[in-house]
Amino acid sequence: MIRRALAAGLFLAILCALPGCKRQRPPAPAAADPVYTPGLGEIMTLTQMRHTKLWFAGQAGNWALASYEMDELKEGLEDAVIFHPAHKDSPLPIPDLIDKIMTLPIRKLADAVTAKDKKQFIAAFDDLTSACNQCHMAANFGFNVVTRPTANPYTNQNFQPVHQ
Repeated sequence: MIRRALAAGLFLAILCALPGCKRQRPPAPAAADPVYTPGLGEIMTLTQMRHTKLWFAGQAGNWALASYEMDELKEGLEDAVIFHPAHKDSPLPIPDLIDKIMTLPIRKLADAVTAKDKKQFIAAFDDLTSACNQCHMAANFGFNVVTRPTANPYTNQNFQPVHQ
C-alpha cells in the first residue's frame, strides 16, 4: 500500500513537473540579421593568391588553370566593387580605380591565356602587376607593393597541365 501511494505520488509529481520541462522555442530571427561582408583586405588577400596561382599556371603552360584563375581574379575585383565602393583611405571610389586602371591589363592577360602564348602571358602578367601597384598608389595603399612571384607557396598543388 505504501509502495502504491509512493508510486502514485511520484507519478503525479512527474506529471506536474513536465510542463516546466517543456522546451522553449528560440526567439525568431531579427528581420535584419547581420550578414558577413568580406573586408577589402580579405578580398585583396584572395586576389593576391589568384595572382600567384595565375603566374605558376602560366609558367607551367596550364592554360585551363590559368583561365580559371583569371576568372577568379576578376570575380574578386567585382566583389571589391560591390562590397567596397568607397574606402576610408582612398580618395577615389574603388569602382573607378578598378575600371580605369585594371580593366585593360586584365583583358590583355586574358587574351594571352586564351592564345596560350607564354611570351605574351609574361608581358601581360607584368603589366597587370604594375597596374595593381598603380591602383594601390591611387588608393593611398602604395606601401603594398605587388611583385612577380619568385617561389611557389602552394606546394600542395600541381601546376602542370593534366593531359586527359
